[in-house]
Amino acid sequence: MKLTYFGHSAFRFEIGGVDILLDPFITGNIHAEGVVTADSLSPDFILLTHAHGDHWGDTAEIATRSGAKVVANFEITQYLSENHGHSNVQPLNTGGSWKFEWGRVTQTYARHSSAFPDGTYGGNPNGFMIEADGKVIYAMGDTGPFSEMEWLAQDYDIDMALMPIGDCFTMGPAASIRAANMIRAGVTIPIHYNTFPLIEVDTSEWERLMADAGHRTRVLTPGETIEI
Repeated sequence: MKLTYFGHSAFRFEIGGVDILLDPFITGNIHAEGVVTADSLSPDFILLTHAHGDHWGDTAEIATRSGAKVVANFEITQYLSENHGHSNVQPLNTGGSWKFEWGRVTQTYARHSSAFPDGTYGGNPNGFMIEADGKVIYAMGDTGPFSEMEWLAQDYDIDMALMPIGDCFTMGPAASIRAANMIRAGVTIPIHYNTFPLIEVDTSEWERLMADAGHRTRVLTPGETIEI
C-alpha cells in the first residue's frame, strides 16, 4: 500500500491497483499548491469524513468527472446524489462497515460537527478504520479525544493513525497525547494543521511530546509518498 499526502487532511491511497482519495480538499489548500491539482486526480473511490469545506473540497468535481464511488455518511451521499447527480455512492453510518474488493472500511465516531459550505446539515462527523493489505489505518477525521478510542485499540491492531493536531477546531498537540495513549498506533501522522492561522502549531514540539510519551511519529511533506 502506498500513501501520498496532499496537505491538511487530504491523502491518496494506492491499494492493489485501486486509487482512493481521502478528504480531497485540493483547490484552496495552500499545501497542495504546486503539488497536485484537482483535475489531475481520477480516483476509483473517495472517502469523506465529514462535510466541512476543508474536507468536502473538490469531491463533487472529482467524483462526477471520474465516476468514483464516494463512501461517506448517509447525509453526504444523499447530498451528492441530489445536488450533483452523482449516484455511485456507498452510504455508511457510525459503527457500520462495508467490504470492498480492496479492503474493509468501518465508519468511526468523531467528536466534531459537520455542515456543507452552503450550510446544509452534513450528518454526523466521522473517521474511518481502513483495513487493507494486512494493515489497519485509522483516519481519525476532525476530532478530540473520546474514551471509546480505547475500544478501537482493543478491536484493532492499528498500524498508522492520521491524527489532527491543529487545535482550535480539533484537538491540539497536548490533547493528542491522550488520544495516542488510547489508540496505541504503530506510527502517527499529524494532519489538520498550519493551513490557516487558527490552526498553526509547532510540529517539532508535537513530535517531542509524542516521543516523551513513547509514541512514534512521522511528519509528511505535501507530495510525499510512503509505503505502509
